[in-house]
Amino acid sequence: MAIAEQNRDERVAASQQTQSAGWALASLSLATLLSSLGTSIASVGLPSLMQTFGASFQAVQWVVLAYLLAITTLIVSAGRLADMFGRRPLLLGGIALFTLASVLCGMAPTLWLLIAARAMQGLGAALMMALTLAFVAETVTKARTGSAMGLLGAMSAIGTTLGPSLGGLLIGGFGWRAIFLINVPLGILTFALAWRALPARAKTAQADRGEFDAIGTILLALTLAAYALTMTLGRGSFGSLNIGLLAAAGIGIILFARAQTKVKSPLIQLASFRDLELSTSLTTSLIVATVIMATLVVAPFYLSRGLGLDAAMVGLVVSTGPLISTLSALVAGRLADRFGAHRMMVAGLLVLATGTFLLSLAMTKLGIASYVVPISVTCVGYALFQTSNNAAAMTGVGAGERGVVSGLLNLSRNLGLITGASLMGAVFAVASAGGSGDAILAPAEAARGMQITFQTATVLALVALGLAVFSWRTVAKRQKQA
Repeated sequence: MAIAEQNRDERVAASQQTQSAGWALASLSLATLLSSLGTSIASVGLPSLMQTFGASFQAVQWVVLAYLLAITTLIVSAGRLADMFGRRPLLLGGIALFTLASVLCGMAPTLWLLIAARAMQGLGAALMMALTLAFVAETVTKARTGSAMGLLGAMSAIGTTLGPSLGGLLIGGFGWRAIFLINVPLGILTFALAWRALPARAKTAQADRGEFDAIGTILLALTLAAYALTMTLGRGSFGSLNIGLLAAAGIGIILFARAQTKVKSPLIQLASFRDLELSTSLTTSLIVATVIMATLVVAPFYLSRGLGLDAAMVGLVVSTGPLISTLSALVAGRLADRFGAHRMMVAGLLVLATGTFLLSLAMTKLGIASYVVPISVTCVGYALFQTSNNAAAMTGVGAGERGVVSGLLNLSRNLGLITGASLMGAVFAVASAGGSGDAILAPAEAARGMQITFQTATVLALVALGLAVFSWRTVAKRQKQA
């Protein structure tokens, strides 16, 4: 009798733990959705902002850039703060800050106050992005890490896919302010779920929190800001300002590395980069993000100029990629759990390289199929890589470093996206029409630009594949010897 009661109590406890993990994962998924939605929904409002504030495109584009720059420059610091002071309060603070900033964005009377509020919103998003991955290890079992990463990847893809279409509907019905105010009820719901479900005390809480590396934080933020501005200013054409910013970023990296060797509690343990698995995860993540950005930058030109599609059809066809990524991410997580994250990471890169090679063929005579079929293959590979890479990186680090590693993963992805927007855009411009602009592109020129751009992307994908295979074999060899 006693044994039966004990078994029943154990089943009840396990059921309650599973339910609690489910609620926690739901809150993390909503936080991921919010941060990705904040990135994609604002771009569709730029024409309305130009008209409302009587501003130039160069001015209103800072509504997007301020958000991205805040995330890029602060995400690693956010992860470090969470490792020191606990992830739950920092994540709740990030959700609250994002929600409050959304209110300020929706009420902003001038463009520059809107830009300032967007930077504040980006800070909240940096906290959410840095901590959602880190929290997975505390809310689900190791055997389900891949599935959880797949769910977060799917929510990120949903936010990216939903942003432009939802933003267009909101602007058409309620005006541009609605694209920011829509985040308020979503933010309140996310905060309530996180408050209820996330553990009150992180497992990594320590009596000795160490000191926060303020100098390292400032140096890293300035370095990343200089690099991000190098890749965004000038819209793909490098001038003296871009060269100066790139030089400043190089000097900043050197100063940051030296500063990290002289403090007791550095922002980033530089010795951790000697870990082959982590270094490979970060490098391949940056390369793959650079590759995948080509589909967002180049595809609209190929579809409109090469295939002659109208704007509505271009938008519909371009949405194919994010939709495939969303669906694939859920399956990718289960595959990573079943066959191993490293094996699936290599498989994902192989599929990705196959897709970019097919895109490099760019046969306009095949019509829409010349884009839809290859992009579907590409996005399946991307989803499989992204999910497996995140799972491999997060399960291989100590509990006290998950915040920083999560921040580094997101940072590598953001830097790849920024680099891809500039690099792949420049390759396409030169290859298609010598930089003459899309307004006079002939179908053959657009197809040629598409082919050369994705030939470049394929080479990059193969480099990432080679790194992943080398890391996988080296780690496997070490494990056998141990």
